[in-house]
Amino acid sequence: MIFRLLAVAALASIIATPALSQKKYDPGASDSEIKLGQTLPYSGPVSVLSGVGKSQTAYFRSLNQTQGGINGRKVALVSLDDGYSPPKTIELTRQLVENDKVLAIVNTVGTATNRTIHRYLNQKKVPQLLILTGAAQWNDPKHFPWTMMGMIAYQTEGTAYARHILAGKPDARIAVLRQNDDFGKDYVEGFRHGLGDNTKAIVAEVSYESTDPTVDAQIIQLRASNADAIFIIATGKHATQAIRKIHELGWKPQIYLPVGSASVPAVLKPAGAEAATGVITAANAKSPGDPSWENDPGMKAYYAWAKEWAPELNPNDSFVASGYLYGTIIADLLRRCGDVLTRENLMKQATSLKGYVTPLTLPGVTLDTGPDDYLPYKKLRLQQFNGTSYTLIGGVIKG
Repeated sequence: MIFRLLAVAALASIIATPALSQKKYDPGASDSEIKLGQTLPYSGPVSVLSGVGKSQTAYFRSLNQTQGGINGRKVALVSLDDGYSPPKTIELTRQLVENDKVLAIVNTVGTATNRTIHRYLNQKKVPQLLILTGAAQWNDPKHFPWTMMGMIAYQTEGTAYARHILAGKPDARIAVLRQNDDFGKDYVEGFRHGLGDNTKAIVAEVSYESTDPTVDAQIIQLRASNADAIFIIATGKHATQAIRKIHELGWKPQIYLPVGSASVPAVLKPAGAEAATGVITAANAKSPGDPSWENDPGMKAYYAWAKEWAPELNPNDSFVASGYLYGTIIADLLRRCGDVLTRENLMKQATSLKGYVTPLTLPGVTLDTGPDDYLPYKKLRLQQFNGTSYTLIGGVIKG
């Protein structure tokens, strides 16, 4: 009788073991592949942002060839050109989800573009993961549990700029140039929040369309305000034009740029070193080209990777560095999923980060998320362009 009971128990154990280790997949995952999707502006007025996708594609290619992918599965990133056009974004995202059957949408750029796919992806229960926009609405796990931002929140960033301005000059006169879309509006809202009772310090605010050929007229209009500081909420060529025109007019306000618009080779250098010197922006990652990171192991590894796997890209471009950085985060989240490559498990891993850092994360800055708080970055630093590279100013700022 005892022998029979032992035999039955052993048989039950044998039957149960495969179930415990059973692989589990959602669309986009299999024994051999993990398929991800994203849309980026490879063309159009903000095509400089495409460095993110080009770099990230190269990162996964290197991972596939040197490490066999992730847990034995090759990573296929389907990165499509939406031209920074919201209608195109929703069209291509539907294609990625319904035709290409991707596991998740990752690192899509832009506030207006992500808004068009926000509700759709949550209805489909497809992760909209670490998107490159800092609007407050992305941190709403109760109503949109499948969406997580990957940037510093606009409110956190805007507060940091506002406080920096007022700390240096309490009676400052401030001008604002903003892109006339959700990106521009959300940044202004965050900036005003940072000013608190001092919103009257904004003495001039002018908008522009992303399709406008130049912003020269807007800068001339703002110049008339004789402001001490200007927040240029612009992307790509328009940020470059604004900085250059300010210099041409002999106007010398303190310039602030959003973190996603402050690439040295793509934005500042084209404006002219003299014109861009002094620009202040936020940072949560080490700035490529900053001599202070010359012997940093993480930066050295990044440069070595870029030289071998993305020689056509400029490694000092912050967009290129961002693609690499986010590639490492996405890869790690997938690695943590093990053989349970489901959309639910991927979000579980993304919402369980505590004190998380990458090789390029700034000292003192971490990624921290939870089931009820999807905001990854709650700390940042400010940095200032010295004509060649960025230099950190001040200490860690808590949002």
